[in-house]
Amino acid sequence: MLAECEITNTDLLPISFDIIVIGSGPVGVRLVQNLIKNNVNKSIAIFGDEPWAPYNRIHLSALVSGDYKEPSIYTQTDFSNITTFYNQKISEVIPPSKKLIDSQGNHFYYSDLVIATGSKPFIPKIDGVDLKNVYTFRDLNDAQHLMSRSVSTRKTVIIGGGLLGLEAAKAMQRFNTEVTVIEHNMWLMYSQLDERAGGYLKRYIEGLEINVLCSTRVDQITGTDKVDGIIFNNNKFLECDTVIIAAGIVPNIDLVKKSDIKYGKGIRVNDQLQTNDKNIYAIGECAEHRDRLYGLIAPGFEQAAALSLHLQGMPVNYSGSTSSTQMKVIDYSVFSIGEVGHSARKRETIIYQDHQKEVYRKITVINGKLRGFLAIGPFPNTQRIQKAVSKQEKIWPWHISRFKDKGTLWLEDDLENVADWPATAIVCNCTGVTRGQLELAKSKGYDSVEKLSECTGASTVCGSCRHLLSNFVNGNTRPTPVKAYKALLMPSLIVGFFSLFILLLPGLVYNNSIQAFNWDALWRDNLFKQISGYSILGISVLISFISVRKRFRNIIEKWDFAYWRIAHVALGVFIIIALLAHTGFRFGHNLNFYLMVVFSGLIFSGAIAGTGIASDHKLSRKSARLIRSFSVWSHIILLWPLPALLGFHILKTYFY
Repeated sequence: MLAECEITNTDLLPISFDIIVIGSGPVGVRLVQNLIKNNVNKSIAIFGDEPWAPYNRIHLSALVSGDYKEPSIYTQTDFSNITTFYNQKISEVIPPSKKLIDSQGNHFYYSDLVIATGSKPFIPKIDGVDLKNVYTFRDLNDAQHLMSRSVSTRKTVIIGGGLLGLEAAKAMQRFNTEVTVIEHNMWLMYSQLDERAGGYLKRYIEGLEINVLCSTRVDQITGTDKVDGIIFNNNKFLECDTVIIAAGIVPNIDLVKKSDIKYGKGIRVNDQLQTNDKNIYAIGECAEHRDRLYGLIAPGFEQAAALSLHLQGMPVNYSGSTSSTQMKVIDYSVFSIGEVGHSARKRETIIYQDHQKEVYRKITVINGKLRGFLAIGPFPNTQRIQKAVSKQEKIWPWHISRFKDKGTLWLEDDLENVADWPATAIVCNCTGVTRGQLELAKSKGYDSVEKLSECTGASTVCGSCRHLLSNFVNGNTRPTPVKAYKALLMPSLIVGFFSLFILLLPGLVYNNSIQAFNWDALWRDNLFKQISGYSILGISVLISFISVRKRFRNIIEKWDFAYWRIAHVALGVFIIIALLAHTGFRFGHNLNFYLMVVFSGLIFSGAIAGTGIASDHKLSRKSARLIRSFSVWSHIILLWPLPALLGFHILKTYFY
């Protein structure tokens, strides 16, 4: 696809713009899309040095392998009100006059300039890299060269065992080519994985009949005018006719090196994404924020979102991003976030693995807080993990125990619904689609997983977020009320009110006058005390029986579950009456005090559980989940000491 606008005569075109974006890659395009979406009333131009309209770089390997056709990789953009300059490289920035000069000598002026030039391939210092049939793999131009080369190559070597290198290796197998991946580190994807996870990935890649050599370095690419082999650092020779260098990336900052814009490894920016010139900004892989570079697309999208607000005059304070890697490496799920690789110390990590299912997971917990997570193989709840790691959530012993046993930190009921996420939360890491964009598409009638994918591009790359789209579509409706919820709600509220009465108000006092009605005989007369006491015991046993009703299938099947639940709560009303008759709601001392605390807490937590279940259809999913979790667990915890306390209480009564 040719450039939409190629300048031949600047007198016929506007040369001054409110906002100029240099870079038509995914981050620069996302910024412009955000500005368009918010109806920014400013003139905007975007420059790209490639002769193509914006395209999805993630699909390049699929293009080389033949799984995609070129028209399908182009990004759907509505730039009808934006001036686009493709195949138009900016060669110089002159900040004092707010001027840009392109490679043809044309001048352009800006009020605000955004540099989103991304990165370029890192070329290691190896003899022979200039030979014919040595390629890089970074852009569409590279992909087209490799598509042509894949027809004739028979032995291809990939230098670099990162994501791009592995994807290139699979793509070059298209015509039964023998492919070898060379990684100088000890395992594949060294920055994102640990040694064991790298081992799992290596076995999977080799299972695809791709050769993998780790801890191996290429010293020389041999050949007269074109490649005929490589020599390793141990002087061994490997014959090949094609070499692809995928050894990483470096920020593309050549544009600012002749200007006064400050740079280190990347273009240095503050929390407003500004350079040392207040009208010049940098985002994406070329930007260095707080001495940190991000080589991933998701942080670039976060920066684009923040900068679009700033350019609209809104206060913004970008504090950085939590880098995560979530992708399918040749259809093999890989997820990594935070401190998990060689930087994580063994004493701070917990591991779960299932060799048969090829599943390996690891968490890093430092001072009781989740600092990293790694998963090889399918893992359904990556967004919840991303949130937990970025906020360094507290991890409790039961979380660790569950992870060791099942490989997950939270129960299934604790998984958040995508519809409840913030609008800015990214659902698809590959394409950067947010929950807000899904909501907008759904409001326009794209109400199925397939339609949402078609409209937004979410789940069209690796597919690992498809379950999130399904969650968003199917979990967007409110739950129906539980059966007989009104009949459950009333006794729950009564029990809750009186249990609070017991806990917060002083107990009833004894009658100090013999002339008054002797109503406190309930607590003074031994016969009445035994009647009320055994009533409490009998009701407690009956409630316990109902609690384990699932063990008695022949009984439970004769009565609907909803009615058993109502009976459970209704018995709570009777146990409060019995407690009043037995204690006058006085807590007493020592053993009696603890027994009353446990009883009151049990009754109150049960009332909360009943109220929450009856009101589930009216509460938000998060509130309903929290209420249910709190009440059920507190009910179970308080139940454990009750038999022992009751036993000691009865024994003490008869002993004395």
